[in-house]
Amino acid sequence: MASTALILAGAGMLRGVARTLVADGWHVVLPCRRYSPLRAQGGVDPGRAIWVEARWEQPAELARRVAEAMEGRPVDLLVSWLHETYRGRVLEAVEPLMSPAAPSVEVRPMAEAAVVPEQSGRPTQYVFLGDVSAFDDARPLGQAEIVAGVRDAVERALAGAPSARHEIGHPRPHPSVPRPRVHGVAGRVPRRVSPAAG
Repeated sequence: MASTALILAGAGMLRGVARTLVADGWHVVLPCRRYSPLRAQGGVDPGRAIWVEARWEQPAELARRVAEAMEGRPVDLLVSWLHETYRGRVLEAVEPLMSPAAPSVEVRPMAEAAVVPEQSGRPTQYVFLGDVSAFDDARPLGQAEIVAGVRDAVERALAGAPSARHEIGHPRPHPSVPRPRVHGVAGRVPRRVSPAAG
């Protein structure tokens, strides 16, 4: 029986990761609001992608629809890229669907990197996304770079690696603002003269 991956992300956000898993023979369940078909490329025994209509603000209904789509199979790999508003409740809702040994890959913004995620019994690869490319600070972090980094984290997860943190790209560099000069300012500021009394 083919292994099953659950990818929780917006339509098309991790399409490259899903396509790689399907080409490697995985069944990939893709819950999201909008239908986003996925065409597998290559692979000797390709798996299949299964779209499930779901909304992040309805985690229990999302988990129910995912369970129906999996037809009793457990989740062998979880990859998620969710806004913090929904992340906790959605991950909690799908947890019962996962096999005990299934690893997890969580994609988060680098702004959350300072907060060390709580370690559970499930090995998790945490991927933190910067604002700009690791190769060029003048270029925004692009989809190809993100997908390559998440693929690497998925490979580590499937190889049985312990929980770890990964960073893709860099935070946006702060422009250096010159400090205002103080000397000589008073002489250039027009002075207000008050009329003399008397």
